[in-house]
Amino acid sequence: MGTVNLIYDYFPELTEEQRERFARLEGLYREWNEKINVISRKDMDEFWVHHVLHSLAIAKIIRFAPGTRVMDVGTGGGFPGIPLAILFPEVNFYLIDSIGKKIKVVEGIRDALGLQHVRTEQIRVENVAEQQDFIVSRAVTAFPAFVKLIRGKIRKDSAHSLDNGVIYLKGGDFEEEIAPFRSKVKIYSIPDFFSEDFFETKKIIYLKN
Repeated sequence: MGTVNLIYDYFPELTEEQRERFARLEGLYREWNEKINVISRKDMDEFWVHHVLHSLAIAKIIRFAPGTRVMDVGTGGGFPGIPLAILFPEVNFYLIDSIGKKIKVVEGIRDALGLQHVRTEQIRVENVAEQQDFIVSRAVTAFPAFVKLIRGKIRKDSAHSLDNGVIYLKGGDFEEEIAPFRSKVKIYSIPDFFSEDFFETKKIIYLKN
C-alpha cells in the first residue's frame, strides 16, 4: 500500500514545506473522494504508488526550470499535475479537464495546500488558446489522437536539457501508436527509476516539439 515515506525515500531532497504538503495529500483526497468520487476505492488503497509516485516519474527525466509553463491535459483528480506542482513550486502549472466535478476536486486540493502557482480550468484542450513549454498527461487517449489535439500548443523556445514537448505516462504495448513519431520520440522505462511491481510495464513517452 505504501505511505508518504515512499515519496521521501525517492526524493530525499524535499524541503520541509514539500514534505508537509505531500503528507497531507492522502487525507485530502480521501476527504474529497467521499464527496466526489474521482479515485476508485481499490486505487485509493494504492494511492502513493498508483497516483503520486507514478506522477513523479516525470521528475526523473526532467527538472523543470523556474518559470516553466506546464499544462496537464485531462488531469482528472489532479495527476500528474498536483504532485509535480508540490515538487516544482516555482513552475507555472495549468491543470485542465473537460469534467467540472474533477476540476472542483483539484481546486479544493490546490487551495488546501496553498499551491498558488497552479491554475485550473474546465475546458477541452482543443479550445485552449495559449502555448506551453511542456504538456503532460496520463494516457487520456491513444497517443496519435492526443498529439493531434495538442498540435500548435507548445512554444518553440526551449531552456531545458529536453526540448519543449509532450511528456506522456502510459502502460502496456504502444509500439504501433508511436510509430509515426519514431524520429522525435524517446521512451523511458519507469522501472529504471522505481522498483515497485506496479511500474513493470509503465513507460514515459517524450515527444519533442
